[in-house]
Amino acid sequence: MLCFNRVNIRKSITGVVPALALSLSLAACGGDQAANNTATPGAEASPGAVKDATASAPGKLDLGGNVALTGAGASFPAPLYLTWFQTLNQKYPNLQINYQSVGSGAGVEQFTKGTVDFSASDVAMKDEEIAKVPADKGVLLLPMTAGSIVLAYNLPDAPDLKLSRTVYTDILLGKIKTWNDPAIAKDNAGAKLPNTPITVVYRSDGSGTTGVFTKHLSAISPEWKNKVGEGKSVKWPVGIGGKGNEGVTAQVGQTAGSIGYVEYGYAKQNNLKFASLQNKAGQFVTPNEQSGAKTLESVTLPDNLRAFISDPEGADSYPIVTYTWLLAYKKYADPAKAKAIEAMIEYGLTEGQKAATELGYIPLPANVVQKVAAAADPISAEYKISVGGAGGSTATKP
Repeated sequence: MLCFNRVNIRKSITGVVPALALSLSLAACGGDQAANNTATPGAEASPGAVKDATASAPGKLDLGGNVALTGAGASFPAPLYLTWFQTLNQKYPNLQINYQSVGSGAGVEQFTKGTVDFSASDVAMKDEEIAKVPADKGVLLLPMTAGSIVLAYNLPDAPDLKLSRTVYTDILLGKIKTWNDPAIAKDNAGAKLPNTPITVVYRSDGSGTTGVFTKHLSAISPEWKNKVGEGKSVKWPVGIGGKGNEGVTAQVGQTAGSIGYVEYGYAKQNNLKFASLQNKAGQFVTPNEQSGAKTLESVTLPDNLRAFISDPEGADSYPIVTYTWLLAYKKYADPAKAKAIEAMIEYGLTEGQKAATELGYIPLPANVVQKVAAAADPISAEYKISVGGAGGSTATKP
């Protein structure tokens, strides 16, 4: 079994480490007990004989024995989730969590078929997708973190590129073909823009990141909406594909003159340059935790916890930000798994939020944490999620 050191995850989340490296069982991280899949001492009861306990009791999560959870889905939150699951396994060696970074599209498909215990998607499931989940299981869409989607590029001599809404849409449509095009130069006085062809890098797999990105492009450009549209998979007018945020990050890093869309943390952790983008208010905004948080402030998260942010208001808002959702069943046949799922969610909403900023994500606002905890708590009758005052800013609208 593989075990990633938490520091190594922070140093390189990606393209250099291929997608398969983001799929691991964390058993080995928990010591010999978990690696050998032996029962926790004193925990020999049957799986159904679980006792009431919360993650507030360090090292003790009575699941009636060892429990393994499997999940698959979005690459967007994968570095953060792997950090959470590694630490959670160290805290509770009897709980093993395996998450595969396969993309939102494949993750939702596996979740719908019931081949995983949970999934993840950067685009909230639509009503027609929810209807396909077996009625005896149901589905909960739980925002667990948020992040910005950036346009990362490979131009060594242009460290602070600004791209207007029209310009970055025209680049992706293939209408602007070289970096020294006057339309780019207009907003980048003094920048060294080479007469180099632009290579667009897009996601080749079904992707929630693509869904969010193309929804934004459709909102700001009638031409994009009519010619390409939005979705987890679209027919790109130009460019080359990369699988996962990992693959796009690697392609951009290796291809001179390239530009591609990835989650902010992937670009940050791999030292890729990324552009300041023009927002709805006409301002050029650099992606970071602060500008992402400003975007979340403009969003009303409804009771069903599904929010689609296509073109946010606010002079300081970064224009492409999304929550990313963990998909859990409302009902689990195995009460030990139900309890383990709640413990996993509780950890992500509390201690897990502290790792978000360092890895390039936006911590959930405190009121969102409370909403997610309340939605997830009914999964297990034998576990009470406790989040206290966890969360970041309370500015997001309730």
